[in-house]
Amino acid sequence: MDMSFTPEEIAFREEVRQWLQEAMPAAIRRKADNGGVFERAETAEWHKILYQKGWIAPNWPKECGGTGWDVTRRFIFGEELVRANAPELSPFGLGMVGPLLIQYGTDEQKQRFLPKILSGDEVWCQGYSEPNAGSDLASLQLRADKDGDDYILNGQKTWTTYAQYADWIFLLCRTGFEGRKQEGITFLLADIRNTEGITVNPFLTTGGTLAFAETWFQDARVPQRNRVGPENGGWTMAKALLGHERTLIGGVAESGRWIAFAKRIARGTKVGTGSLFDDPTFRRRTARLEIRHRAVTMANYRTLAAAQLGRAPGAESSILKIVGTETQQAATELAMDAMGHDALGWLDSAPEALPEHERGVASQFNYLRAATIYGGSNEIQRNIINKAILRLPNA
Repeated sequence: MDMSFTPEEIAFREEVRQWLQEAMPAAIRRKADNGGVFERAETAEWHKILYQKGWIAPNWPKECGGTGWDVTRRFIFGEELVRANAPELSPFGLGMVGPLLIQYGTDEQKQRFLPKILSGDEVWCQGYSEPNAGSDLASLQLRADKDGDDYILNGQKTWTTYAQYADWIFLLCRTGFEGRKQEGITFLLADIRNTEGITVNPFLTTGGTLAFAETWFQDARVPQRNRVGPENGGWTMAKALLGHERTLIGGVAESGRWIAFAKRIARGTKVGTGSLFDDPTFRRRTARLEIRHRAVTMANYRTLAAAQLGRAPGAESSILKIVGTETQQAATELAMDAMGHDALGWLDSAPEALPEHERGVASQFNYLRAATIYGGSNEIQRNIINKAILRLPNA
């Protein structure tokens, strides 16, 4: 298995790197260089720039608006976006429901939804988890009862990330109550802004961000034409979409960025006559984390090389999800420790009191505590690895 990049791929990396440098507006570039936190308007502006370039959906087929790049070029592009600290786009449309519609959607659904996902004119969120159905997602109870050409939805979703800003939600609901619980689930698309009976209540995270919301459905009508796949066949849709999500969640390149931030912060943190980065204990801890990150990067390259040969990652995505999210958490913890007492500044002072590259650290540290839970908890991923890869007894 060849895990090295070809001269053509190295040239492509340089092309992407140069374009990102030139295309990023000055205000966004300044924040990117300083590790600042981007506003929603800046992220939307960056989305439009990538869309106009034709680089907004590298993972989509070319005939659907994608780039036509092979898997290695898509990987390189993603790495360079992270390296440039570019605004991170919402994954729910481009990375999740878009690919699902391309695979399973009707022609009418593709024509209706895909162009606006590409352009960024419609923002999506995910309606999977419920108060009593998180890692055990198949226990969900949001009901969808047929009434004429519609489904009538009643129930609740929680942890619906940025639902307060979304135009549409893709969700799993229960349409069948007999047999295995996985068999009675249906995948629907709902207009979250214009459907009477859908209510979104945002709530703060411990890091002070309005990332999550509760979403309530009370006699909300959703047309049956918005069903993706067959009725009671939503579990197949969910598994396909979770495969995309777990690959995204691993965040291998993002961990490298956080390690770099931690080192930058440490160099600016005074300890005695030098900086924290001069401290042997801190340097030893950083080196261990960099070795760990390098190991997961190589695992990522192995998955990439296999994909280049046409092999789907399957359960291997669970390995990347586990190690990748744990590395992200360790890297943000290192950055918090490097900030010292300033790490608690978000509790009692304005963000402007901190250097720009430190302002988002505490919030992301708190947010990423959930990375080992969302997308299927790491405990569940270990069970998947046991059954599908190790084939251990009683797993």
